[in-house]
Amino acid sequence: ACFRLLCSLLVPALFLSGILCVCLVVLLWGIRLWIQQRKSQLTSAGKDGKRPLLVAFFHPYCNAGGGGERVLWCAIRALQKKYRNVMCVVYTGDRDATGEEIVEGAFRRFNIKLIHPVKFVFLEKRYLVEASLYPHFTLLGQSLGSVLLGWEALLKCVPDIYIDSMGYAFTLPLFKYLGGCRIGCYVHYPTISTDMLSVVRNQDTRFNNAAFITNNPLFSKFKLVYYYFFAFMYGLVGSCSDVIMVNSSWTLNHILSLWRAGACTSVVYPPCDVQAFLDIPLEKEKSTTECSIVSISQFRPEKDHPLQIRAFAKLLKERRLGQQPSVKLILIGGCRNQQDEERVNNLKRLCEELGVSKDVTFRINIPFEQLKRHLAEATIGLHTMWNEHFGIGVVECMAAGTVILAHNSGGPKLDIVVPYEGHATGFLAENEDKYAETMAYILSLSPEKRLEIRENARRSVHRFSDQHFEDAFLLSVELLFK
Repeated sequence: ACFRLLCSLLVPALFLSGILCVCLVVLLWGIRLWIQQRKSQLTSAGKDGKRPLLVAFFHPYCNAGGGGERVLWCAIRALQKKYRNVMCVVYTGDRDATGEEIVEGAFRRFNIKLIHPVKFVFLEKRYLVEASLYPHFTLLGQSLGSVLLGWEALLKCVPDIYIDSMGYAFTLPLFKYLGGCRIGCYVHYPTISTDMLSVVRNQDTRFNNAAFITNNPLFSKFKLVYYYFFAFMYGLVGSCSDVIMVNSSWTLNHILSLWRAGACTSVVYPPCDVQAFLDIPLEKEKSTTECSIVSISQFRPEKDHPLQIRAFAKLLKERRLGQQPSVKLILIGGCRNQQDEERVNNLKRLCEELGVSKDVTFRINIPFEQLKRHLAEATIGLHTMWNEHFGIGVVECMAAGTVILAHNSGGPKLDIVVPYEGHATGFLAENEDKYAETMAYILSLSPEKRLEIRENARRSVHRFSDQHFEDAFLLSVELLFK
């Protein structure tokens, strides 16, 4: 009797599901036709009578002034140089600035002058992608928020080519299937990585995996299921791309395993302003009484400044046994908000606890010229982030002529601090003891040997120049213009 009841319910259920699926397909097809009609109404012909090809970049924080924004403006300049009948569009949420002010800011910060005007589409719902809006299930919340923000962008301007340059992969199907666009993306950092999955699986406590979760097997299992579901969805939306560019070998490995679109994926190193640092004269060290170790990175938890301070304290403890030049640690970085300022205060307290306050200097939000001066005088450039996806700060230290000591993972390990023409370009370490030991070793080298490493590191960073980026970027996106 139960079986007959189930059978009698199953047939209507399947029939109803079929009808709903057909209705959904018809609805989506209708929306696509409506959007295409809207596109022809919103775009007008240029001076020569031809309608320009609209290339839109989804970059809600285009006025932020970081490495991601340098990629954006270099990419736009490259397209303007090569293609004549192209109008570049930027979807942005920076409504506190005009288009002219944003372009002027790009020139002031990055020395990037655009050849033609850019059309800015100002979005009102950028708050939907703010992490602070989602205290729990942040990845899912921001991703769904980006779909709504993408929908606003699509309604305001329907492009021919859509390029996500900030990592909002969940917008890609929206523009491909409803907007009818050709799709490209530049991935700085995968939203979720196989490393993040392994951290949760192994119940490791990190800045993005709180102790209350790692200490509870049930919470850990639930978070792992959530991460696997999110990774599956992330792979699904990412595979909609026609062209995928990633910023490093580390990011490439993760994107290949998650998106499984190897045929259209390539590494395009981000453009680093190496020339500004190569202008620093490379000379043999002058001071024999004092040397400095400089760290450049924003005061964010993943940068792991406490590791730098603990390793430095260990170095000083061992060096005080002998008569050697005094060493200073200079931590240079940006503070974005109150949380960052509190982080700096905690680091200062750590310095007091370890007895190194007099030997550690904090330089916050300093002008570029001061940054260059500190790097010109430094012996060692220090970087401690685990699995840094690329590491622009590492490249800048090498270009400035410091002996770099970076984390033995991510971009620094795979792409940057690698032998060049058979010679060393710097050093890598992974824990407190190894960092202290390697700093001591670098300081024990003769100035001549250090100069040799510095010169080779400088020669190696030409791979990360603006020109190399432009060539690789244009080669990758060529497919979108055919």
